[in-house]
Amino acid sequence: MPGLYLHIPFCKQACHYCDFHFSTSMGLKGQFVEALLREMELRRAYLPDLAAPLETIYFGGGTPSLLTGEELTRIFAAIKANFSVSPQAEITLEANPDDLTADKLAALAASPVNRLSIGLQSFHEPHLRLMNRAHSAQESWQAVQRAQAAGFENISVDLIYGVPAGSHAIWEADLARLFELNVPHVSAYALTIEPDTAFGRRLKKGTFVAPPEEFVAQQFEILLTQLRANGYEQYEISNFCRPGRESRHNANYWRGVPYLGLGPSAHSFDGRSRQYAVANNPQYVAAVLERGEVPVTTEHLTPLDQANEYLLTTLRTSRGCDLRHLRDALGLDLLAHRADYLRSLTAQGMATLENNVLRLTDAGKLLADHITLELFAEAPVAAGV
Repeated sequence: MPGLYLHIPFCKQACHYCDFHFSTSMGLKGQFVEALLREMELRRAYLPDLAAPLETIYFGGGTPSLLTGEELTRIFAAIKANFSVSPQAEITLEANPDDLTADKLAALAASPVNRLSIGLQSFHEPHLRLMNRAHSAQESWQAVQRAQAAGFENISVDLIYGVPAGSHAIWEADLARLFELNVPHVSAYALTIEPDTAFGRRLKKGTFVAPPEEFVAQQFEILLTQLRANGYEQYEISNFCRPGRESRHNANYWRGVPYLGLGPSAHSFDGRSRQYAVANNPQYVAAVLERGEVPVTTEHLTPLDQANEYLLTTLRTSRGCDLRHLRDALGLDLLAHRADYLRSLTAQGMATLENNVLRLTDAGKLLADHITLELFAEAPVAAGV
């Protein structure tokens, strides 16, 4: 069930919270597309099972909705020429509301794209301006309705919580508006202040004040309560769906399924190693088009790395972490070596442990990063895995 990820590293403007790789200059966009097509040829043999058809294709960014219809057509033609694609493949394109005009949606509906991930972030105009989003609150609403009218039913929307506010009223209103749209999938992320962002620099200068952790935790709890009451299941800490409507691409990532990432800053995983492409558009374009090389760094995963990665990804999901698999296949025996800590987690109501599967409770999800780090192994795991 391999997947393909394509990073489209261009945005109209820089959101104040974003630390993903992108450029607001479109000067290299045409050459980037040429390089992306060439990279497919250079890396078509990366995935371990060459005969296995792609089950998911994901256009991320950046802002993939900045691609023109012609560019998208060329990319899909190259995918078809270089890979086998399952007829039932999930093909997702991330989009900003301001890009989803009637003409753009018609072009997308005529393409192989069958799932849209729309970055709304909020329906509250002052919050959108604070985050430096390129769209308005009205466009947030209209974009989803236009997409539905264009024939897209498989839609995910992004929301951000933990934005500074005097109360939870704005967040509760955002959720109420969300439910009116009746989309099958929601991704909700806490506002994170990264150092190399506008918010990070303003925080350092003292011109931005992040909300207290308790405020953010309360909004997470409101999110869980409201989404469950409206028929959504939490299948990963930040991801919610109607029954059976999870993102197959992201779910495969959390299950350790191999995928190939194309474009600057894209990551790839073949089961035993990871690759990271250079996060620099000019360097990427020059390397691929002028030298026929893909500028990537390879990280070979030790048994310890593989065990810790399995722990990290599975503990975020509703499926939980299978501690027997962690022990028998990956050599990390938490059942024996961290029994006291596991008992403490269950006694405090932070996790459940049933049939040797460790799952975080709502309370535990608030401390997921801390719990995962506490369980990480620092010593080499058993040899021969």
